[in-house]
Amino acid sequence: MAVHTSQSVAKAAGDDVARGRSRGTGNPPPPGKLRRALSTHWYAWTMVAPVVVVIGVIIGYPLVRGIFLSLTDANERNVARSIGVNHLPATYKFVGLDNYADALTGEQFLGTLGWTLVWTVSCVSITFVLGMALANILNRRIAGRSAYRMALILPWAVPGFVSVFAWRFLYNNDRGLLNKILSGAGFDGIDWLGDPTIAKVAVIVVNVWLGVPFIMVALLGGLQSIPGEHYEAAEMDGASAWQRFCHVTLPGLRPVSTTVILLSTIWTFNMFPVIFLLTRGGPGDATQILVTQAYKFSFEISPRDFAQSSTWGVLILVLLLIFATVYRRVLRTQGDDW
Repeated sequence: MAVHTSQSVAKAAGDDVARGRSRGTGNPPPPGKLRRALSTHWYAWTMVAPVVVVIGVIIGYPLVRGIFLSLTDANERNVARSIGVNHLPATYKFVGLDNYADALTGEQFLGTLGWTLVWTVSCVSITFVLGMALANILNRRIAGRSAYRMALILPWAVPGFVSVFAWRFLYNNDRGLLNKILSGAGFDGIDWLGDPTIAKVAVIVVNVWLGVPFIMVALLGGLQSIPGEHYEAAEMDGASAWQRFCHVTLPGLRPVSTTVILLSTIWTFNMFPVIFLLTRGGPGDATQILVTQAYKFSFEISPRDFAQSSTWGVLILVLLLIFATVYRRVLRTQGDDW
């Protein structure tokens, strides 16, 4: 009986060993990263699931629809529409990448892209420099510092379209405050929004005025997080004010600066309200940027070209994704884990 039992146990153990060898290991396979995350943080996933679903519907569907339309010749005349009680089915056709080829080889897209890049680089550079200067000033103990902070944050608090309309009134040729000041000083008035070159400068000024408060507040928070001991040590080592700025302030602001530059670039690249409400892309197409031109294709020209508008929208997305990817890799090569 004992011999038979020991033989049974040995056989069962042998079978287990054989099964373990067939699987390569005697232990069950470890769960994947996604499964571990779901099992460990299931409550967090449950809380964010509704938001993810809503964002997926609001952003995901238009994105997929836009990519689909960019591969067709859809316009106002061949999309599905209803005229009274009659419903006309869609008759647009699939054209593949023809729209992208036409856009990338056409002068209109490349010309608009060139001005968009100039507009973005100019606005972001000037905004960052002014925001940095104002943040450094307000980080010092000066009389009326709180009042200055409130005054400088005011453009950020006012709705954007209100600010743009206020600037449009300032730029008015006949009743604008700027031309009245010039006339009072004995100078001729300037056609601020009618001359192509001056109009470009005018829209940059407005966008800089709107963007400085965000940069200033972000950098001011970064300045206040830099320990004062670093400045004291640098001063004891004989570092000048400029050296302290270059070797203490700028490295200390790098995490904040990288984020605000990226966000400011994306916002400026797609800054629809300033261009549309101030000049509508004019005079002519002098101040037209990619996003306003895409809007024009879809809502202003006749027949409305939905395929071309979608193509430009997808190209805008691709350009921003390329910029963000390159920007992140450059930061990683400099040692920033971002």
